Amino acid sequence: MKKAGFFLLLSFPLLTGALSAGQERVSDLGRLLAGLPQPWKQKMHRITLQEYEATVDYWSERHPGILQVERVGESVEKMPIFLLKITDSTVPDEDKQVCLVTALHGGPERSGTTTILHLAEWLLGGSGEAAETRRKQVLLLMPIVNPYAFFVTDRFGTSQGMNPYGGGDENWDLENLSFKALEKAPEIRAVFSVMDRYRPEVHADVHGTGLQEYPVDKLGDRRSYRGQTMFESTGSAYSNFLLRPWDPRITDAMIQAGVEAGYGSDRAEADAQRGFWAPALDPLSGRLWRGRTRFYTAQYGYARYHTLQTVLEVGWEEAGVARLKGLLRIGNGSWQGEPISGYPVNRVKSFTGHYVTAWGRTAAERRRSRVELWEKQERFLQGILYPQTEGRDSYLIAVDKDASRLLDSDPEAVLSNLRDQPGIDAQAVETFVRAGPEILVVLDRRNQDDTPGPARIRHGIGFRFRIPYRRPQLVDVRLNGHALAESPDDGYRSWFGNGFTQVQVNVPPERAKDLGIFILTIAYRPDVTRSYGWTPPAEVLDRLDRSSQE
Repeated sequence: MKKAGFFLLLSFPLLTGALSAGQERVSDLGRLLAGLPQPWKQKMHRITLQEYEATVDYWSERHPGILQVERVGESVEKMPIFLLKITDSTVPDEDKQVCLVTALHGGPERSGTTTILHLAEWLLGGSGEAAETRRKQVLLLMPIVNPYAFFVTDRFGTSQGMNPYGGGDENWDLENLSFKALEKAPEIRAVFSVMDRYRPEVHADVHGTGLQEYPVDKLGDRRSYRGQTMFESTGSAYSNFLLRPWDPRITDAMIQAGVEAGYGSDRAEADAQRGFWAPALDPLSGRLWRGRTRFYTAQYGYARYHTLQTVLEVGWEEAGVARLKGLLRIGNGSWQGEPISGYPVNRVKSFTGHYVTAWGRTAAERRRSRVELWEKQERFLQGILYPQTEGRDSYLIAVDKDASRLLDSDPEAVLSNLRDQPGIDAQAVETFVRAGPEILVVLDRRNQDDTPGPARIRHGIGFRFRIPYRRPQLVDVRLNGHALAESPDDGYRSWFGNGFTQVQVNVPPERAKDLGIFILTIAYRPDVTRSYGWTPPAEVLDRLDRSSQE
């Protein structure tokens, strides 16, 4: 006992010294942290409804030739839902792209809304890029879709319990593409009304830092919001991996624009290095990306009109505006070597590198064609001659059930069915088929809609081939056996892009409306000689030869 007590007496000063040193280190840390910026101690301005309405009125007064403001809806509490249409009114809208930008999670996620307000200021400003964007596009901005949440509660839902962003799985009728509780969701109705009227090429939904995780009793006056940030992301919602552009190069362009402005961006599953989840993989869900397959309001435009969709999570408005500028630049230019400017939205059906595309000389004509073809494309039966063969290509499209009966997996049956069909040079089609080695017609019958009756095309149709050579000689291009001339709107055109010679066949409305079937054939002469196969080393062949002779 004495030895133990002696030990404790001896060790106590040492322990006290250790505590003092630890306390000093903690004190140093406290001083270090106190010397860092503390933006949350600075009160920030919180936008009021009165200020929002007054700002919209002010912008309208200042920019009458650029901005039109429309009240497209209101909440149950009679709070306005504004649409800001920004474009150069001296330039006709006929050849402009249409871009919709919303903040469907606006309310608690306030930096989504404030990003759009900053974007509006830029678009209304005097920079050369803003002026170019106004000349080439119609910008539709809906900064505050859920005014009750934004100005009153800082919760996701409306006073009726509706969430304009997701809508609730139970409220979507995807078979009829409608929202069953629309009478309780004037906010979603307002978004639909804009989508249905303008049928935009692209829809960007902007999210951001939010107050939704704060308990109501912790919200305070909501002005200690400064300094709150988040890990910014581009092109994908964490909860829903379907809410993204169909082309990752679009996301990359937006991210790069943010990086050039000094802001990085999370790439979701790419940065997490995880594969996508699917119901069949549920036992492995812990090893897969957290996102799931869902349907949100922002996907309505894609489902209805083949609108390109994207989503952003914004921590700093400057970063959000930079990435949105990156998106808008795509609409101002020509995408990946395309011969026309605008967003890449015109391919509405595909099969093994062949595409049904919109037709049109202007953006408005292509928009009408795109929407019509998108609505009808599930009725189309498409196929190709197989095996695909160098120097030849084909694409067969029947646009309704009656015309589909003309197609068959047996080429001889197809040729027989085409004989005596009006508008088809069956002999020319037969000559092409018999000149090649193909043995069958591969047909894509997946998800085909068997709706009876004609599905005649009223707004024109296009078809895209991709030939894997840089400078092939196009010897013969035909539609239904009839030779086509080079033409941007009634014939074919070709150019090199994305590693292929692209061949676009365009059928104008006056011709397309009388056709139920489209048999397209191309004969070309490659500009280089290619071969494939492999031969074993000569020593191996000699050894096998000697072995066979023994």
